[in-house]
Amino acid sequence: MVKGQAATQLALYEPNPTREQEASSTPSTFLDNLSLPIHRWFRYSAGFSALWVRELIEREKAVGRRSVFDPFAGSGTSILEAESADIDAFGIEAHPFVARIARAKLLWRSSVDSLLQFSRLLLKRAEARTVEPTNPPKLLQECFPTTVLRRLFSLREAWNAVQDGSPASELCWLALMAILRECSPVGTAQWQYVLPNKAKANILEPFRAFELKTALFASDMALRQRFANGRVPKFRQDDARVCREVPDGWAELVVTSPPYANNYDYADATRLEMTFAGQIRGWGDLHTAVRKYLVRSCSQHVSTISPETENILAEPELSPIRDEIQAVCRRLAAEREIHGGKKTYHTMVAAYFSDMARVWASLRRVAKPGALVCFVVGDSAPYGVYVAVERWLGELALAAGFHSYSFEKTRDRNVKWKNRKHRVPLKEGRLWVEG
Repeated sequence: MVKGQAATQLALYEPNPTREQEASSTPSTFLDNLSLPIHRWFRYSAGFSALWVRELIEREKAVGRRSVFDPFAGSGTSILEAESADIDAFGIEAHPFVARIARAKLLWRSSVDSLLQFSRLLLKRAEARTVEPTNPPKLLQECFPTTVLRRLFSLREAWNAVQDGSPASELCWLALMAILRECSPVGTAQWQYVLPNKAKANILEPFRAFELKTALFASDMALRQRFANGRVPKFRQDDARVCREVPDGWAELVVTSPPYANNYDYADATRLEMTFAGQIRGWGDLHTAVRKYLVRSCSQHVSTISPETENILAEPELSPIRDEIQAVCRRLAAEREIHGGKKTYHTMVAAYFSDMARVWASLRRVAKPGALVCFVVGDSAPYGVYVAVERWLGELALAAGFHSYSFEKTRDRNVKWKNRKHRVPLKEGRLWVEG
């Protein structure tokens, strides 16, 4: 590590760190996280900027807010930053695989020596016994040559043989999951998922990749432990529509980025890793393994309940936006009939806001009177039909008992029209809710 990089990373964990980034910087990008200790351990694109969330937490800490809740915690960005800011934090995440990633990242306080010893044992065992892939899932065959897959399977089986539930064991599991895309010669972009016909210039040999990754973990752990405080965040796998694990009136600040109503299948984001781990065999297993736990934000999630759309729209929770959402959903249903894919966007929009109404009701219970809520959100236009996401979410928050809302745009979206399915201008920003 060069001296300048070391100084930057040390500053992240010093008390009251100085940042060039201000709270007004774009909150939605995860790219700066790829250079930050702990945050960089696993590239999960459905997240936001750690630097931005730290600035927000520090600002609100200065006015007395000292408990942060993230109901869509993802891989743990906000709670890790709250922990560094020395305030109480509670995060929940419904996606089982992503929740395990967050739990592993929170083990940074554990023994560095134990991690290195466990990783060397695992690597030695993998090098000593070659595991031949037997009828591997099609996705793995598309992503890895047999020589690479052989070594990855050897690492996986070595971990299965020595894993013991210890922090070192879980950190080595995370390291193994984190190297998969680095070892694939084909396109494995997070959002497009897998592009077999696109070759990557630089790939890593699996054993070397694992060695480098665990060394990175150890280095980051040693660095952060130099500035450790006594604050340990709470984290649970839980449903934001219920928040069953969070006490009443606990949170003074809620900061999160909920799923967007843009038909992105969050269950699919980790399909490669879950397939390799043996948790699923293929795409068809995602609904039972993941999707059933999540807020309904994609058409794949709701395709079987399309006949129930009008019943969903009639739910009392949607009464504050009923006229508008009914008109939009009925227009989407009509558009569906003239499009080849026949996506159930009308059902997705209805189900999404039904779920988010329940999220607001849960947040009203767990947020203290006078709490501040910040949602990083983006609007949507399936089939070119505009969905006023931030305004509808704001109205549902008021109906749940919050006092006011406002929206602050941070960037434009859908401005490069090439290969886009519509030309409706979209935006992204912060929904601020008070009360």
